[in-house]
Amino acid sequence: MGNAAQRKAGAGQQVQALRGVSLDILEGDFVAIMGASGSGKSTLMNILGCLDLPTQGTYLLAGEAVQSMDSDKLASVRNRLIGFVFQQFNLLPRATALENVELPMVYAGVAAAQRKSRALQALQRVGLGERSMHTPAELSGGQQQRVAIARALVNQPQLILADEPTGALDSQTSHDIMDLLSGLNRQGLTVVMVTHEADIAAWARRKLVFKDGVVLEDAESMSLSDWKCRAKVAVEL
Repeated sequence: MGNAAQRKAGAGQQVQALRGVSLDILEGDFVAIMGASGSGKSTLMNILGCLDLPTQGTYLLAGEAVQSMDSDKLASVRNRLIGFVFQQFNLLPRATALENVELPMVYAGVAAAQRKSRALQALQRVGLGERSMHTPAELSGGQQQRVAIARALVNQPQLILADEPTGALDSQTSHDIMDLLSGLNRQGLTVVMVTHEADIAAWARRKLVFKDGVVLEDAESMSLSDWKCRAKVAVEL
């Protein structure tokens, strides 16, 4: 265990964004990460998503040591094992919902006919099958986030990483999106999300609170031993 995930802070200074963090995220877990700006939660999410590598320590994703992977292997892991959901949806504005959901499969080299079939299934899974030919401008904020969730699901990932998934939504729509994520978790998907909102964090089975690069609180709403888990994400930083 060591200091990790350093970042530059101007004039050549280094800031230890995470320090002495050691945790397991088990398959089927639903984790909310909270903390003030600069607490380290975004750095942790970037490491979990294989977007950043720790400067020290280890990260095991489904038993594989991520920090030893080259850039091609990291890109493959992100595409196959991880689905990303963002606060601002990150949809292509001129593409239809169907085309947006197909995009990860284009990078994965999936044939066109299979892409369309799987994208439609993903949209139906989030309740938007009938809006597949609509562009983002023709969809509400909640519908756009559902498209983003469908895109995250389409390659059948083991882990969903959601960064402020309700931050741009009103209260009722936020409830609907969290109900969707909770339902996906009950179906076996592992969900890790960053949120600033206590009522959103309350949907999770486990809450991690970060401060100054360390875990200040790790609270579970139910025993992890009660869950059926076959794999885990392990981080020691």
